[in-house]
Amino acid sequence: MATFLLRRLGLMILTLWILSLIVFFAGQILPGDPGRAILGNLASQTSVHALDQQLGVNRPLLTRYLSWVGGLFHGDMGVSYAYRTPVEPFVRAALINSVKLGVLAFVIVVPLGILGGVIAALNEGRFPDRVISVTGLSLATVPEFVSGIVVIVIFGVSLKVLPVSASAGAGASALSQLDHLILPTIPLVFILFGYIARMARAGTIEALNSDYARTATLKGLPRATFIRRHILRNSLLPTITVIATQTGYLIGGLVVVETLFNYQGIGNLIYKAAQAKDFPMLEAGVLTIGVVYVLATLAADLLLTAFNPRLRIGAST
Repeated sequence: MATFLLRRLGLMILTLWILSLIVFFAGQILPGDPGRAILGNLASQTSVHALDQQLGVNRPLLTRYLSWVGGLFHGDMGVSYAYRTPVEPFVRAALINSVKLGVLAFVIVVPLGILGGVIAALNEGRFPDRVISVTGLSLATVPEFVSGIVVIVIFGVSLKVLPVSASAGAGASALSQLDHLILPTIPLVFILFGYIARMARAGTIEALNSDYARTATLKGLPRATFIRRHILRNSLLPTITVIATQTGYLIGGLVVVETLFNYQGIGNLIYKAAQAKDFPMLEAGVLTIGVVYVLATLAADLLLTAFNPRLRIGAST
């Protein structure tokens, strides 16, 4: 297990290093001049050039990359071009907001998706299976901005039972924050329910058709005990991987939802940084999402090895 963990940590470091290269150099080749973006179209070229010099954007690429990476090792994400202040507080606050939204969506959709997938598998080919499968597939194909607008119109404008904006404001209570996050959570639940339910269904059907399941059935185990002890533990292995891969999406891929509901998450932060040519903010935000992805993948690997003895044996060889 120690060898497995060291191998995964090494792969994480390599992945993040490659991501840092891609993020940095991709940011540098984006069209537009940071100085011009900050000062506006009416500023003189002399002023723009002076600001570019001050920001250091005219230095060689390799020099800027080494300076940026060196700062990251010391906890320095750089200084925002637009705000002229350190990037880290902005990224930290946006990440916390995105985590709040992502955790709420997970708390709702993971149990619903697993329950729906198990029910569909236990009724394979029958009416409940068809309803759950068709519903999940239909919801997953609806873009977030479409479902988001629908829930805003119904619950926020027509019925007026929930606030339209996801931002509760500074100093708001936990209950008030939860109230504001319900509407933006709904499109995320719609998108993820189908994926999780489909994987849970497939894993459950595979477990039900296994040799150990038939043996347990022949022994006369009660159905509830049989499902709890022998089916769920093995059927959820593929679902764990799907949940982990969706973590990055829930934390950093919510640009549409965060923009639609005026939520200051990290996806919205990256979007605005790209618009403003604020490369330090953009690079720090994308790299932060990359860290979330690799940590979620590592957590999924550890959970899989904990649930599956065969993976533990393979990891130790």
